[in-house]
Amino acid sequence: MVMRLRRARVEGRLEREAAQIGRAGLLVSDELGFLPLDADGARLLFRVFADAHERRSVVIAANLGLSRRGSVFGDDQMAAAVIGRIVRRGGLLVGGESYRVRHALMQEG
Repeated sequence: MVMRLRRARVEGRLEREAAQIGRAGLLVSDELGFLPLDADGARLLFRVFADAHERRSVVIAANLGLSRRGSVFGDDQMAAAVIGRIVRRGGLLVGGESYRVRHALMQEG
């Protein structure tokens, strides 16, 4: 999504691209933090989450603990702002068993 937004900005259509993403009924970000984001990418992603949190369902999955959330968005303040917006009207699930690991183990036996 970040690459899509960057490309749109270079092509002068960032507002239109952000609006198109914002029209989705459900916004899902899986493996957030798996690939590092620079400050610019974090700001673009923050914009999408900030725009969506009041009007859309948002699901963010990450394997990073809350203590490492700043590494995803470049700093703890931006990460806290994203989390705050998401959980204001929703919830936060921390921990738990990995679905992928559990599924892989079930198939081995």
